[in-house]
Amino acid sequence: MTAQNSAIASMPIAVQGAASTPATSTRTGTALALLGVIAFSLTFPATAWGLESFGPWSLVSLRSVLAALIAGGFLLAARVPLPGREHWAGLAVVAAGVVVGFPLLTTLALRTSTTSHAAVVVGLLPLTTAALAALRTGIRPSRRFWAAAVAGALVVLCFTLAQSGGGVSGGDGFLFAALLVCAAGYTEGGRLARHLPGWQVIGWALVLCLPLTLAGSALGLAYEPVHLTGHGLAGLVWAAGGSTFLGLFVWYRGMAEIGAARASQLQLAQPLLTLVWSVALLGERLSPAAPVAACAVLVCIAVTQRVK
Repeated sequence: MTAQNSAIASMPIAVQGAASTPATSTRTGTALALLGVIAFSLTFPATAWGLESFGPWSLVSLRSVLAALIAGGFLLAARVPLPGREHWAGLAVVAAGVVVGFPLLTTLALRTSTTSHAAVVVGLLPLTTAALAALRTGIRPSRRFWAAAVAGALVVLCFTLAQSGGGVSGGDGFLFAALLVCAAGYTEGGRLARHLPGWQVIGWALVLCLPLTLAGSALGLAYEPVHLTGHGLAGLVWAAGGSTFLGLFVWYRGMAEIGAARASQLQLAQPLLTLVWSVALLGERLSPAAPVAACAVLVCIAVTQRVK
């Protein structure tokens, strides 16, 4: 009852003062989505650290198990009732896309790809998410929006390809598959966040996957070597608590406020942030063109946030 009351109590705040509410809601949603982007930008470096200690199957399963335990604790503490039957299909899409599919595919890709090259998939993710959201919800952004979105995606792609030498790595198949399943999970999660609080969307998706991820953890730890290091444990903890739970919590709440299409375009900044973290945490080299690309991307983001 507590959880339901808190969810309902937030609604009057969103509708008070017809003149000021839309702007306030937009600012809040944008801020939450940006926090999600910052959390997500650390995912690839954290995964690279995690692979120092765990195999890919073990790492993905363990991060999901830990995130599910965190989410389950919150759900139990708040006495949240089970979602309605009409929401379970959507939760299954979220679980398949962002809890299992994207982490597994990108982790497999990072065995052969650098984090800077893997940022290519994130460069395409905003545009793909906006397209799937338009198909799923029927909302059609303006031509100006699409022009800015495509321009931003091209800037990010050109920059990240130049950063990786313009080559195609063996992990690209995994990366492009991850792109599709993640965009589907984001779109469905954003839709569900209009009916359930964002933390409950990701929380129930994680709990839904718990039997699968527990089995995957047992099998992975049995067959893959484990070499515990400080980096490896830190990467696992952040991937579970930061990227998977906290990041998706604020991300889905932000998407519910400003819409999947507009929120997705904030992710144009994610590859550039990932490259910064890659330099700071992994010692990878950053191109001098990064500031130019960052400014161009920020312009594109500003345009997408000002148009419908």
